Amino acid sequence: MPTASPLLILLLLGVVFLFFSFKTVQQGTIGVITIFGKYRRILHPGLNFVIPFIENVFKRVSTQNRSVELEFQAVTIDQANVYFKTMVLFSVMDAEEETIKKVAFKFIDERNLMQALIRTIEGSIRSFVATKKQAEVLSLRREIVEHVKDQIDANLEGWGYHLQDLQVNDITFDEAVMRSMSQVVASNNLKAAAENEGQALLITKTKAAEAEGNAIKIAAAAEREAAQLRGQGVALFRQEVAKGLNNAANELKQANLDTSMIMFSMWTEAIKNFAEYGKGNVIFLDGSTDGMQTTMKQMMGMNKVMEVDKSEK
Repeated sequence: MPTASPLLILLLLGVVFLFFSFKTVQQGTIGVITIFGKYRRILHPGLNFVIPFIENVFKRVSTQNRSVELEFQAVTIDQANVYFKTMVLFSVMDAEEETIKKVAFKFIDERNLMQALIRTIEGSIRSFVATKKQAEVLSLRREIVEHVKDQIDANLEGWGYHLQDLQVNDITFDEAVMRSMSQVVASNNLKAAAENEGQALLITKTKAAEAEGNAIKIAAAAEREAAQLRGQGVALFRQEVAKGLNNAANELKQANLDTSMIMFSMWTEAIKNFAEYGKGNVIFLDGSTDGMQTTMKQMMGMNKVMEVDKSEK
């Protein structure tokens, strides 16, 4: 039976050696090499050379971002149960050798890492919420995130990780608390609606009062102007009457007639108008001869006064 030549055996061993001498590391991953269980070095993404059967790839560490969702309960200072739903985004701090060593050897496995990370974040949020009242929690999302980052950044750096983001997606309370909060919101909305309605009514009444006041001012101004025009009309009428009487009196004097004829004519004309346009109204006049003489004397006296005033002017 033929035996394999030593050269062929050496060739096969060389091929096997070369096959196990190269390791491929994927992008976004760092390989950790150990020799007989002791840390040796790291492998960067790409094709790397290792010593077969001596250097061992202990772990492949991902440098990509990772996320985990958390749901847990906290208690406020006024003993209200608060339920949180959060999303944690974290990653390896950097690709430096010391950082990769921390990530590779701090925890036994991935499960223990996630357990420590989750419990640390939950504990930090619970300690913060325990100092606040339930009415304050809903408005403190940003403060909760900042508090958690301040509290756990140092721990995560010790593990080789960095907290990229923490999002508090949902904050809820017990059903009784939620119902009372809804009632408070509803009552506040009713109060605001009532205040707005009152202000609207006040504005409406104010505008109506302003409009009425403006209308009164306009009416008063119009009445004042009308009265002024009426007064001017009466004054012009009296001036024209005076001019007519004056002309009539001058003509009577030139004709050597008594000016009392004007008064008599005016008296008879007034009685005629009373009779024509009285429309059934009762007007009492002294129609006797003495009454007429008295009236004529009074009118003549008024005419003399007017003539005296005119001569003085």
